[in-house]
Amino acid sequence: MKNFFKLLFLLSSTLFALENHSYIGGIAVINVGVFEEKPKIFYKAKEAKVIQKEESYFAIIGIGLDEKAGKRHIVAVTHNKKLDFYFQVHPKSYKKEFIKLKSNKRVTLSKVDLSRFHREKAKAKKVLGSFNKTLSSDLDFITPVHGRISSPFGKRRYFNNKPKAPHSGIDIAAKRETPILAAESGYVAISEEFFFNGNTIYIDHGEGVVTLYCHMSKCAAQEGDFVLKGDIIGYVGTTGRSTGPHLHFGVVLNSKSVDPRIFVKDYAGTKLSKSAFSQIGSEK
Repeated sequence: MKNFFKLLFLLSSTLFALENHSYIGGIAVINVGVFEEKPKIFYKAKEAKVIQKEESYFAIIGIGLDEKAGKRHIVAVTHNKKLDFYFQVHPKSYKKEFIKLKSNKRVTLSKVDLSRFHREKAKAKKVLGSFNKTLSSDLDFITPVHGRISSPFGKRRYFNNKPKAPHSGIDIAAKRETPILAAESGYVAISEEFFFNGNTIYIDHGEGVVTLYCHMSKCAAQEGDFVLKGDIIGYVGTTGRSTGPHLHFGVVLNSKSVDPRIFVKDYAGTKLSKSAFSQIGSEK
């Protein structure tokens, strides 16, 4: 019964007025119009999140850092209708970041560490690729911890001068043991120590939306727990591949890491408005 009321809380939350950020590393908010029933949206053959504002439905598409600029299309499907809509992905460049580590242990991996990394990567990929239809978030996130952004999203990272994957979240510097809050309600899909990310939690918010919290000193929520927005899920630390106490906060939509500042008012620069919902996708 307790989980039932938590689920009602999550499903009844008000719609967050997201703006369109259809650049590499951002999100596309596409108005697909009025349907008699909620349509399924597919982007690159993968189901994507759909939200409703008044009478219209909107597709929310995560645009990965591995995307290229250009025209894209989505498909909206109901039991008796199938429509194509198009949107433009705009280019965006990200700066480089050179990080010096005292040891190469987490730069050039041993066979044992590499095997561990592949196991952890497979587990994370399964969670990030899920599409839980029992939950639905309005994407109105809160800041998991307050502090200075010590490393923004998207930077091309070099550890001891070796190129690695671009930064898939934001790093928020804070004092050790500062409580970390769940940015949104959902189920804890992963709670364990990872090789690179240290003590890590993944929260599944449903419909392909996942947030992750890394480098914590310890986790305060376990796999399978349902947490509400604002619940303490861990504490700031410097575990894993880290040079100082901070929280790595990530947001994933349809398996793609996108800039968390789009969803968190404190770090978005300006208050997000309702203007996104005037943008209409081009139907063909």
